[in-house]
Parts: sequence; structure tokens; C-alpha cells
Amino acid sequence: MNLTSRPIDMSKVRTIVYHFPEGDSITIPIDGFEQFLDFSFGRICDTSDIDGSLHIYPEGTA
Repeated sequence: MNLTSRPIDMSKVRTIVYHFPEGDSITIPIDGFEQFLDFSFGRICDTSDIDGSLHIYPEGTA
């Protein structure tokens, strides 16, 4: 799956961490849910090699 300039190995992703513009975040388990995700918005930080997380920062967040 190629979501950014470099491919992300979704088999390593265990959780999605969505960071809201207000500063809060929500953690979503990925089990069987990855096919429904749309990563075409905002910035992505892939830390799946470290802790199994994929962080999503929508437009307007740091």
C-alpha cells in the first residue's frame, strides 16, 4: 500500500492515532479495519516499526 512518498507496510500497523486540531487524539485499533481508511488528508507519521502506530495529523495541526 503506497500512502505517501514511501510505502507503509500495513502489516506492522496495530493502531491508528488520529490527532485532532484542538490537541486531543484518539487511538483506533486497526484489526481488520485498514481497508476502510482514507489517508488522503493531512500528514502521516509512520512509527509502526517502533510501536505499531500510524499517526494522522489532519490539515491545520502541527
